[in-house]
Amino acid sequence: MFSSGGGQPPRQPEFDLNQILGRLSAIFGGAGGRLGGANIGILIVAVVALIAIIWAATGVYTISPGENAALRLFGAVQGNPVDAEGLHWWWPSPVGKKDVVMVTQTRRMELGFISNAAETKTTVENEALMISGDLNIVDVQMVVQYRISNLNNFLFNVDDPGELARNIPEGRPDGRTLKDGAEAALRLVVGQRSIDDVLVRGRELVESDTRTRLQAILNTYTAGIEVISVQLQDVKAPEEVREAFDDVLRGRQERETRINQALAYEADVIPRARGDAERIIQAAEAFRQSRIETANGESLRFEAVLNEYLNSPEVTRQRLYLEALESVLPSVTKIVVDGSNDPLIIVGQGSNIVPAPIGPNP
Repeated sequence: MFSSGGGQPPRQPEFDLNQILGRLSAIFGGAGGRLGGANIGILIVAVVALIAIIWAATGVYTISPGENAALRLFGAVQGNPVDAEGLHWWWPSPVGKKDVVMVTQTRRMELGFISNAAETKTTVENEALMISGDLNIVDVQMVVQYRISNLNNFLFNVDDPGELARNIPEGRPDGRTLKDGAEAALRLVVGQRSIDDVLVRGRELVESDTRTRLQAILNTYTAGIEVISVQLQDVKAPEEVREAFDDVLRGRQERETRINQALAYEADVIPRARGDAERIIQAAEAFRQSRIETANGESLRFEAVLNEYLNSPEVTRQRLYLEALESVLPSVTKIVVDGSNDPLIIVGQGSNIVPAPIGPNP
């Protein structure tokens, strides 16, 4: 990473007013003899005024939505970046200098690989290969998304050599400074975790910790960069041992599948078992309540009969006797014999009575 006490703006050509006036005098010298000294002076002043107006007009510039302008006067940065949209004016070159840059644009930096317009990737092994906390080698490719948080700091606080491979010009901190900071942060985070955390379990935590550490590094340089996100792309074991790691990953996936199937079975069986248990409990409760009510009714009926018996013992005894016969005899054929000299046999079943005379008793 590279830093300095402030990036030096490019040298501007010196502005020599005497030299310009001398050249104008040489041009209009011939005409001066014919027009006279006063007239040539007025002409020179008019020409200089016209040049000054044209020069001043070149200082007009526009701030579009999402843009900021960094202003310099004789090479010194002036105040905070201009962020108000619309037309503005600043001293034209060589007196002043302005840099209008889109600051809300989300920019992208690739670590461990370089992609092109055809969306093909070229691996950069010296960036991608690193050692995990359990001393395994892991191939990590990462994308950093960022934006400019302070234009003055972004342009003038870090003297960066740039990166031609990623089309980053010299002087901008999103060249080597951002790449080296991202690589340092990622190597530190990966070096504190096992390869399983990086490959499978802890990818989100690796991304979060790397983003936090990278932002801290950039803040120490006051680089004017805000890290929006850090996203791991291809994370894999080296080619020599990749097949073994793939077998382990397949085994873990199968284990997770079996666990999920067991959990699904549990979620299906347990509720149904609980429902059946609740149904049985409710049926038993209903049966219990029915028996209790029946017993209460029987006891109340017995008490009522007992009270009637105490009041009228003979009548109650006779009624109970008849009720007992009524409950026993409906399905039995009955023969009733009276005590007269001409007995009568009544044959019937249930309530169907069939009278039949018979002879005298033997």
